[in-house]
Amino acid sequence: MIRTWALCCALVVPALLPGQEAKLNRPTITGISHMTLYADDFAKSQQFYGSLLGWKETPAGPAQSGVRFYANHAQYIQLLSPPSQGLANRFDSIGFSTSDAEALRQFLAANGITVPKAVTVEPDRSRSFLTRDPEGNKVEFTQAGLHPPKAGESAAARVSTHIIHAGFVAHDRAALDRFYKDLLGFHLYWQGGAKADQTDWVMMQVPDGADWLEYMLNLPANPSRREMASANHFSPGVVSVAELDRKLKQRGWVPSANERPPLLGLDGKWQLDLYDPDGTRAEFMEFKTVKEPCCSSFTGTQPEPSPTW
Repeated sequence: MIRTWALCCALVVPALLPGQEAKLNRPTITGISHMTLYADDFAKSQQFYGSLLGWKETPAGPAQSGVRFYANHAQYIQLLSPPSQGLANRFDSIGFSTSDAEALRQFLAANGITVPKAVTVEPDRSRSFLTRDPEGNKVEFTQAGLHPPKAGESAAARVSTHIIHAGFVAHDRAALDRFYKDLLGFHLYWQGGAKADQTDWVMMQVPDGADWLEYMLNLPANPSRREMASANHFSPGVVSVAELDRKLKQRGWVPSANERPPLLGLDGKWQLDLYDPDGTRAEFMEFKTVKEPCCSSFTGTQPEPSPTW
């Protein structure tokens, strides 16, 4: 009699009351997938991303436009022609890698986020979908396909094999946190500012990896193209900025007036800023700190080189 009652309870308890929905679990979000930018002259961009950085160039794919430059088998910068001439904002979208694009699409939909009715499936069986964060930034989530493209014949040709973070102009930290932190599980990694009483940079690390997104706060009300292109940036990781500087100069790189010599950031890491032909900043950064960071401590895993890519 007791066993019969227990069996009935086992059958009844999981049932949902009318109007209830099963709670969906968020699939893993493992890192930066890509950043999509506008480029005025693809030939000049090829010289920067292909020849100088050594990243492999491939077409974007049947369902998309433009060209991609792969730092490794899973991370790339995608370039598009701008929708209009003289566009000040060169940033189009940011992408993150997920273990299950369809499950993440359903998870966001269940939490009131507008998403497409289905994921996009590419010929390589990769899956992706596009949504927007609270400030209107386009955010793409991508699940890798069966046969990701090779990054190149030799890792030595690439000055970096890991895009460790990307950042964009941000206005309302609280609103962005509700999306990236509360809903998607990103966590505060480090924050700091140019002034002691002000936070200008907020690093939000992905929930299931070491890459991070950076909110770029406190820009002028009407930022210039140069200010926008510096804030909307991506960051390739390196072991040594000094070695990077030497390698770039061997390839004929001559720093422009905007490109500072290597400097030690407030986060305790050496960095070297380059700018692509459209002014977008590539913030090369060492993986490890060499001194205690100011402003706050790191609260997550430090990124590593990825020699297997």
